[in-house]
Amino acid sequence: MGGEELWLASIWPFVNAAIPAAPARVLEVGCGPLGGFVPELLAHGYSATGVDPMAPANSHYRCVEFEQYDPPQSYDAVVASTSLHHVADVDVVLDRIATAMVPKGVLVVVEWAWERVDEETARWCFARLPARTEPGWLGQLRDEWVASGDPWELYFRPWASNEGLHPSERILTALDERFHLRMRSDGPYFFPDLRDTAGSDEQAAIDAGVIRPTAVRYVGQLR
Repeated sequence: MGGEELWLASIWPFVNAAIPAAPARVLEVGCGPLGGFVPELLAHGYSATGVDPMAPANSHYRCVEFEQYDPPQSYDAVVASTSLHHVADVDVVLDRIATAMVPKGVLVVVEWAWERVDEETARWCFARLPARTEPGWLGQLRDEWVASGDPWELYFRPWASNEGLHPSERILTALDERFHLRMRSDGPYFFPDLRDTAGSDEQAAIDAGVIRPTAVRYVGQLR
């Protein structure tokens, strides 16, 4: 199982528990080339649509940026997993999400709190990178940091800025302006890309204070 498949499998129970019962209508924002949670949603009896420029080419997906998507119906729930931190404008996207939802609709968000990644957390992850001919995104990040010769903080924040990443606190503030908080928790994020490291291993390191929790799970209800 690859990293993306592992991530989806680990997050699915959280998503499934948060959304209304089938056959609710569910929209996934940023489903990616694997289709995100749409296959699981369909298998569990939901009416599901995934939106992403790289989405699979079939009738359950729309291969377009969410900002350009014109929903044909209102949705009972919307899911956005690690998709909000790199949109062009968080407020525009959340306004469009709110408009696409039924009254009191449920929004499920999983996000990367990249601003919490200190040097200790980064080194813990880098020490567990798998051996690859071509490094993944974490391997590239490590190699570029080492090549820069800069302290982690001097390197990482400009990197995130250049990537156009929104901090999780910015996203959470925008969510609170539009949704009533039902649940929020922090937890592991990097384990799908690490060697011989389960989510429970990363959580144990978090609990021990060795690294910081860099995934945020959020459930809100439309105001």
